[in-house]
Order: sequence, then structure tokens, then C-alpha cells
Amino acid sequence: MVLGGGEADGTGCALGGRDAAMDAALGALYGGGGSAGSRKGSGERSAGLGGSAPNVARWLGDIRTYFPSSVVQVMQRDAIERLGLSALLLEPEMLEAVEPDVHLVGTLLSLNKAMPETTKETARAVVRKVVEQLEKKLATRTRATLTGALDRSARISRPRHHDIDWDRTIRANLKNYLPEYRTVVPERLIGYGRAAQSVKKEVILCIDQSGSMAASVVYASVFGAVLASMRSIATRLVVFDTAVVDLTDQLDDPVDVLFGTQLGGGTDINRALAYCQSKITRPADTVVVLISDLYEGGIRNEMLKRVAAMKGAGVEFVTLLALSDEGAPAYDREHAAALAALGAPAFACTPDLFPEVMAAALEKRPLPVP
Repeated sequence: MVLGGGEADGTGCALGGRDAAMDAALGALYGGGGSAGSRKGSGERSAGLGGSAPNVARWLGDIRTYFPSSVVQVMQRDAIERLGLSALLLEPEMLEAVEPDVHLVGTLLSLNKAMPETTKETARAVVRKVVEQLEKKLATRTRATLTGALDRSARISRPRHHDIDWDRTIRANLKNYLPEYRTVVPERLIGYGRAAQSVKKEVILCIDQSGSMAASVVYASVFGAVLASMRSIATRLVVFDTAVVDLTDQLDDPVDVLFGTQLGGGTDINRALAYCQSKITRPADTVVVLISDLYEGGIRNEMLKRVAAMKGAGVEFVTLLALSDEGAPAYDREHAAALAALGAPAFACTPDLFPEVMAAALEKRPLPVP
């Protein structure tokens, strides 16, 4: 990239071997028209991937050979966006050559309805690989964090030694400080109650499946499956555009959840919240997580009234503009401000922060807004 190519570099030095191959792979994507890695004349490079599946499959293999996985994922994303290669992903041999990542899953989900039957099994295998990687990364910490939050939800005054909340116990007994011994006498112990195996909390994930929310849909589906695996949390997963679909019965397999979504289309947040509201049976023990960029195509005032009504009944309401590593997308700032005024601040959340956000919501303490 620094040297350019042909006469453009002005150095008089030609690339060879592995350097030349890397240069060709980069030029095929970023250098202009033509076919992958082809050259014209003496040293003049003609780059591009064209519309040929064999050329693209060969290029995908090349970049996996020459670049680390993180770079490969960026180049694949650029190729899909810059060169319009989405249609080629409908071919099984193409999918087998691609490095799977969250963004590729989002692209495949957006193509789901157009995907031929010969490709669907390969696409599911690609999606499953990404989902399993995410579950492996996120599940243990999520379960540990939320189990701790549920255990702390009940305070007891006669705790076992390993259940003592030392911070709260010390604060409650500061009046019993003995200067000569430089210690506090804990006359009153405060501890964590251990959550029983019965359901303690209910969580409703309400996910906007408009095209801009693709990565959030992927992460939310994985987290939904993790939450559903915890016996002390009753989890419901709802996706929406202008229609509402309840995918709760598919939560045992997040791949089924993802293929049950339909990315794209309009947005009716009010209708989705109306459905979620109808499923709440224990408001004081319920957390509703709305994941949306808040561009509402439905009735704005009704949407806000529903949020206010749920909060008034004791529901913990969390608004996430995104659940991904990309930060906040474009979003409706007026709606975000209106929700914040109701006590439901809207913010983007990374997957790493999500367990802490959920723990705070379950314990009814301030959210760790970044």
C-alpha cells in the first residue's frame, strides 16, 4: 500500500514473492476495477474482484493466508460494502471460504429469505460457528455476574460467614469502632441471601430488527440463550419491525433465533412494547430491555406512555441504542431524551458491559452508563 505499484511508487523497486501477493490481494479490493490480482502490461496493476465467484473465493483464500483474522474480517466487510458482493454469499463455496464474524452473520441474516436451499445449511454452519465463539466468550462471565446479582437481591441479618457483605456490615457498625484495638465490633451482621432455584426475576429482551441493528440482534440472541439457561431467570425474547415476533420457544438454540429474524423493514416500537407489557405478570420482579435506535414509525406518545406505565408499576426499564462493539449508531435523539426524562436513559452498550448492566437492573441500582 505504501509503495503503490507500477510507476506510481517512484522508487524503482519491484515487489516480489509474498509481498507481491499481499499487494495484489490489497489491490484487488482497494485498487480499482478489473479482476482479482490481475496485471496489465509491464508492471501496471489492474485490481478488483469483479462479479466472479471463483475470483472472489480465490481472493478470500489469499487474504486468510497473508493477514491475521482481525484484518481479514475488516477486508471482507469492505469487500461486501464497496463491491456489492452480497449476492455471491448465496453460493455455498463462497461461504466455506469466508472468515466468520458478527458482521458476516448480519449480512447472511439479511439475505435469509433470498438464500437458495443449497446454501442454507452452509449458512447455518457459518452462523453456528460465530454463535459458539460468542457463547464461549460471554456465557461464563454473564452467568457468574447475574447469579451474584440474584444472590444479593435478598439481604439477611444472620448470614453464614461466607455470605457476609463486609462493606455493608462495616458501615452499619462504624459506631462500634474501638480505637485502642483499631477495629470495628460487628454487633449486627448483614449478608447476602442465597437465591433459591425457583424463578426470581423475569427478563424481556425486546429487539429492533431493522437493518442497522444487525450486530445487536446477533449479540442479543446469544445473551438471550445464556439468560434462558439460568433457572432463576425467566427470559422472553421478542423481535420486531412493524410486526412483532416472539421467539422465546427457540431460545435453547440461538441459531434458530437468528434465522427466525428478518432484518430490514420499518419500526413500530409502540406495538412491540404493547406486546411485552401484556406478558408482564410480576412488574416488581421484571426487567425489560429495549434494544433499538429509537426511530419510531408507530405512535410516539403511546410508546412513551407505555414506558412510563411500566416504570410506574415497578418494572426496571433499560434502553440500549446498540449492543455491539461499534458504539452508538445514528439514533433518534429526541426519543432518547424523552426516555431519559422518564428515568430510562438510552445508551450504547458493548457486549462486555452487558452483564454489569443486567446485574444493576436486577438489583435495582443505577445502571453503569458508559
